Amino acid sequence: MSANNKSNQEPLFSAKNTKLLKKPFNLENPITVQVLGICSALAVTVQMKPAIVMALSVTIVTGFSNLLISFLRDTIPARIRIIVQLVVVAALVIIVDQILKAYLYDVSKKLSVFVGLIITNCILMGRLEAFAMGNKPWPSFLDGIGNGIGYGAILVIVAFFRELLGSGKIYGYDVIPKVVFETGYVNNGLMILPPMALITIGVIIWLQRSRNRELVDKS
Repeated sequence: MSANNKSNQEPLFSAKNTKLLKKPFNLENPITVQVLGICSALAVTVQMKPAIVMALSVTIVTGFSNLLISFLRDTIPARIRIIVQLVVVAALVIIVDQILKAYLYDVSKKLSVFVGLIITNCILMGRLEAFAMGNKPWPSFLDGIGNGIGYGAILVIVAFFRELLGSGKIYGYDVIPKVVFETGYVNNGLMILPPMALITIGVIIWLQRSRNRELVDKS
């Protein structure tokens, strides 16, 4: 390879690629800005453990499905591109589901059908269509990982407050001292119900928009 070709190669973590990775954390967050993946955010955030596992699962599937579709994009006929995307995503979801059943069976039971429903998650199909089909593998991989982490971060934040206030625990461990309960404190049972997940996400959206004026201007 010539010196000119080497100099023309873009660094793996150039400013452009780093932006792809970081932007979904805030200004293009899948849940709070794009309002995608809300159903799973309501269903799996009662406790931290299933929320973290779900976040990791979606991140892995989103990253590698973006990578594979980007590799295949020039060979996929336009008429069947959605079918090919679904096949790739379904294969990855099945692998993740089987690994969870083998090594984290209790969490797999709590997540129930929601692991399988990753196949129909709007975040995945949106990134495949909007990005992976038109970009190179490495940027596509970073875009998928970034969106997965952005999605997962909201899940973990919501699960933290729901588990803490709803059951007095974090990651299954008691964190509120017994003396607090002896003074009259009672766990808020409403926090473990789906409506409070929606309200918590609404509060996060409000805080995010109050700190980022450009999000308000866009709407």
